[in-house]
Amino acid sequence: MHVSTTAESPSRPVRRLGAARPRYGERVIQGLLFLCAAVSVGTTVGIVIALAGPTIEFLGEVPVEDFLFGTDWRPLFAPPDFGVLPLVSATIVVTFWALAVCIPFGLGAAIYLSEYARPGVRKSLKPVLEILAGIPTVVYGFFALTFLTPQLQKLWLFGDPPGVFNALAAGLVMGVMILPTVASLSEDAMAAVPQGLRQGAYALGASKRIVATRIVVPAALSGIVASFVLAISRAVGETMIVLIAAGGTPNLSFNPAEAMQTMTAFIAAAGLGDQPTGSTGYKTIFAVGALLFVATFVMNVFSIRLVRRYREVYE
Repeated sequence: MHVSTTAESPSRPVRRLGAARPRYGERVIQGLLFLCAAVSVGTTVGIVIALAGPTIEFLGEVPVEDFLFGTDWRPLFAPPDFGVLPLVSATIVVTFWALAVCIPFGLGAAIYLSEYARPGVRKSLKPVLEILAGIPTVVYGFFALTFLTPQLQKLWLFGDPPGVFNALAAGLVMGVMILPTVASLSEDAMAAVPQGLRQGAYALGASKRIVATRIVVPAALSGIVASFVLAISRAVGETMIVLIAAGGTPNLSFNPAEAMQTMTAFIAAAGLGDQPTGSTGYKTIFAVGALLFVATFVMNVFSIRLVRRYREVYE
């Protein structure tokens, strides 16, 4: 008896080559990711809309040049002054001293964890380092006020010692708070550098120091720069540390031993409800917030261009 092997059973459908089942799970995940991106963009747009209206009204009452280039900030006095430069200078001073701590120490910690530390040591040190990022900022503020400031007053060697409130203590403690951000992101960028680059340098007789500083750091420069930019943004936007330790005196000075008021500290202090809604003093909150938003936005645009220029792509 001959049985045909080519006959197909009519009850079993034939699946064509190349046909794939619809992957509904991937579509759901794609939709969720799109929703997350849309929420981020929508939040940014909402912030811009919330700041734009009162800021435009404020600039209609106060000339732009007086606001941006004025040297006196007394929005609650009579007659009022709306020169924002004292707040800008204080923000720059505090950010500078924060970066003076977090960039060298954070980058040094990243190089050690990536190139020198053993795997067991790295697994132990990195979580301990990242604990600093979880401490509430108000704790850092009181630490700067009650511990670091008295130490600076005892050890000060340059003219008059710092007062109870000063920008130096706030900046140094803020640098300690931001240090884990720089260290963690920079270490991740260095870990992504292919081992072949390191092995090639060692094969040519390079020392570990040369490999770390001349090979790994330049290869991971885009990620390192991104960590620096994030640290700057965090320092510029920090509120509680400067509100507690730097004081609330608008002071156009670059002397870190003096009391100052940053833009974020003014927003926090003025937003307590002491000013009537709709008044010019109330609108200064939004004007300062808009200036802070624009400065952060410009800095991030510049950093994106810088990261794209020095980005290294490995296959």
